[in-house]
Amino acid sequence: MLGLTRSADGAPVLPAALVADIAGGTYPAVVNILLALRERDATGAGCKLDIAMADNLFTLMYWGLGNGLAAGEWPRPGGELVTGGSPRYNIYRTRDGRFVAAAPLEQKFWTNFCELLELPSALRDDGVDADATRAAVAERVGARSADELKALFDGQDVCCAIAASIEDAIHDPHFVARGVFARKLAAEGKTIPALPVPIADTFRASERTAGYPLLGEANALLSDKQVTSDR
Repeated sequence: MLGLTRSADGAPVLPAALVADIAGGTYPAVVNILLALRERDATGAGCKLDIAMADNLFTLMYWGLGNGLAAGEWPRPGGELVTGGSPRYNIYRTRDGRFVAAAPLEQKFWTNFCELLELPSALRDDGVDADATRAAVAERVGARSADELKALFDGQDVCCAIAASIEDAIHDPHFVARGVFARKLAAEGKTIPALPVPIADTFRASERTAGYPLLGEANALLSDKQVTSDR
């Protein structure tokens, strides 16, 4: 899991992710543009697309909307199953100021998690006193460093991870092996990893390093007429 939710002094911080721009804007735009192109191929008719970031963010809130609309149980900040209200789905600070992103929601994961942390038997049923259980987990996580906890959880079915910085994630062996940052952007004599996009390699060029088009260079692709630009 990426990102930190608290600063060194414990204050909440914003994640390093432009959720509205990407999840509410870019992705819906791409999906609808592709659908529009398929519609044009089938009917020959074009269309106008209205892509609104705020509208599209509600899709990400399916759980909160479902509970609120169907059961009248609107989510409370930090008070629900997946918003910090459960000790099974929470973020805990380590002894060295890093964080454990814990999500052992299923009983099998929770049992393993409690065993590894040696949580007292009386506190393992979080339905009795969730606050007491959460405090006990926080105490045991806080007594260990991130490296100690990583070693403790390694190879275990606990559905937990040490929260990583973006820089750490880029060099993580898992993402390196999958080639997430294997494509490169070359510009002005410098080469850096390109921004990953969720497009399968079968739809992408085999060349792994590329530059970017100059302003207006690709305009001709949008018109039947050749478009030139001042470079």
